[in-house]
Amino acid sequence: MPEELAIDVQGMTKRFGDRTVVDHIDLQVRSGEIFGFLGPNGSGKTTFIRMLCGLLRADEGRGTCLGFDVINESESIKRQVGYMTQKFSFWEDLSIAENLDFVSRMYDVKNRRAAVSSSIERLGLAGREKQLAGQLSGGWKQRLALAACLIHNPRLLLLDEPTAGVDPKARRDFWEQIHQLADQGLTFLITTHYMDEAERCHRLAYIAYGKLLTHGTVAEVVDHVNLTTWSVSGPDLIALANELRGLPAVQQAVAFGSELHVSSNDADALNQAIASFRRPPYEWRQVRSGLEDAFIHLMEGSQDNFAP
Repeated sequence: MPEELAIDVQGMTKRFGDRTVVDHIDLQVRSGEIFGFLGPNGSGKTTFIRMLCGLLRADEGRGTCLGFDVINESESIKRQVGYMTQKFSFWEDLSIAENLDFVSRMYDVKNRRAAVSSSIERLGLAGREKQLAGQLSGGWKQRLALAACLIHNPRLLLLDEPTAGVDPKARRDFWEQIHQLADQGLTFLITTHYMDEAERCHRLAYIAYGKLLTHGTVAEVVDHVNLTTWSVSGPDLIALANELRGLPAVQQAVAFGSELHVSSNDADALNQAIASFRRPPYEWRQVRSGLEDAFIHLMEGSQDNFAP
């Protein structure tokens, strides 16, 4: 029996004037999956999400979200989707409970008081119900936003860079909550710039300047890019990086902590190019390319659709 798809769209396209910001994207997300949606700023991720949940109408494309037609049944989709924006978008002069009550009214939630109480307990907000949203730290604002997204019991959550500006512990707690919810059958499409978060997703897609470049598990995405990467340690790595970047065979020379990652998708050409540099005081070792190596390579090979 085939897996049920929460999102199954083909050729999704959006233009603003003469600029194509989402360019014929096909995407499938399985029910109960945590799907990471990655790409540089301005790549069309937010626009794509807004098309999925009915906030923007696609210029071209077809498909379904939660079984509803993405073009003609956007109102039905909205009722079953929770959308968490990049920027905290709730009322800072209202308390946590008042914000959740307002959102539940918007969705016409039955037994509103019970729904608000349940949401507060579910997200660990008990004891803070009367605290004004404007007084909350970034991590607690994030919990309030997630509670509001869940108040109408959606089947799909679209989270747009939900942990931007949040401390590492709050980010970890947030992702623990995400995995618990996914285990209960909720589906997630999440945009993020954090590679450690991307690696917590079941599968990923990478979009650059409107075009979908690759998708799959972390291992599949890294393998698709087919990079050979060497890690270099030693003195004055900045000078070494500048010298290596001048070689045609070197596609990346990027600082990673106290080391330098040198990469190319032509292993033989790269090995020849670095041969004369593989001597003391530098230590070279070949390493498995990581997700960040892959994404830097994809981004550098993409053309900005807003460039002159």
